[in-house]
Amino acid sequence: MKTRMCATAVLLLLTAACATTPLRRQFDDIPLPTGLTYQPERSVVIESPTVKAAQLVYRGRLEPASLGDVMRSRLESSGWRHVSRTTAQDRTWQVYEKDGNALEVHIYEGLWYTYLALSVSETLLPATADTKDGALQAAKLDASIDPPATPESGAASDRPTRSGDATFTRRVKDFFTNLFTW
Repeated sequence: MKTRMCATAVLLLLTAACATTPLRRQFDDIPLPTGLTYQPERSVVIESPTVKAAQLVYRGRLEPASLGDVMRSRLESSGWRHVSRTTAQDRTWQVYEKDGNALEVHIYEGLWYTYLALSVSETLLPATADTKDGALQAAKLDASIDPPATPESGAASDRPTRSGDATFTRRVKDFFTNLFTW
């Protein structure tokens, strides 16, 4: 009887030790293939009121070339536009864009595992608040900030704006894309 209980305890411990960490679902529009395990100790998520950026790392025992092809087909079917692909030695980088958001897929081999590192930035919609008459208005995140005491130097075209300025948007995307570059 004691042998049976010990065998059951050992089996339960082995089963618990083999459990995998579930996939991180911070960015729902990034489809991931099965067979990958989320690596929280290698990942980081940064959030602000207007931008969310992360580097999410997964590992698995998949062929790197196949993983790259699967990621490209899944991302393109989810609406991500392929921008570029770079392959050097045993590493592959793919860059995608969707609705002003940037995504870099980095695939590389370690000693035992193939790693998938997703560097992604997402522009968040401004928060909305109810008014007295029930209509919704965009909440002004910087309403409590006083204007600067001295005017900013430089031409108006040199300063970033909060409007749909394409160069400002490009600089933000480049910043977050390059932030997590290996």
